[in-house]
Amino acid sequence: MATPIHVLFLCTHNSARSILAEALLNHLGRGRFVAHSAGSQPRPNQQPNPLGLEVLREVGIPTEGLRSKSWDVFAAPGAPVMDLIITVCDNAAGEVCPVWPGHPATAHWGYPDPSAGDAPDAVKREAFRAVRDALTRRLQALVQRCPDPADMASLQRLARTLAEEGV
Repeated sequence: MATPIHVLFLCTHNSARSILAEALLNHLGRGRFVAHSAGSQPRPNQQPNPLGLEVLREVGIPTEGLRSKSWDVFAAPGAPVMDLIITVCDNAAGEVCPVWPGHPATAHWGYPDPSAGDAPDAVKREAFRAVRDALTRRLQALVQRCPDPADMASLQRLARTLAEEGV
């Protein structure tokens, strides 16, 4: 088997969208992809949003080991080298990111924050499901259309095309 493609999903708090993307790609990628997630301002106590974990478990996605973490972890010496970095929130896309080892491909896939606002949990749960399902469609397309082996230029082109297609 070829070396897996390492993907880092970034969101400001690393508690909802990026956690969903990490878990989904690790499941869908079946070892061909290794997904990670991080944030510029991770959630206190390194806890993902419970509703995010709930909607992952609803569809049989494992949630063990998921935690909020700083993006500094992935810019430090000895960190896994990323092949692709995808921002999943508009705030993170506008922030000054660390310098990533290996000069990975980049893309922005913006999704609304399902945890934002004061809506009741039932409404937020539906928002989490909508983001989960949208991410699933886009990640399935990434897994299916990614060339093997993937080079940085084709990986970036594909990731950005998927953003434009609105899969």
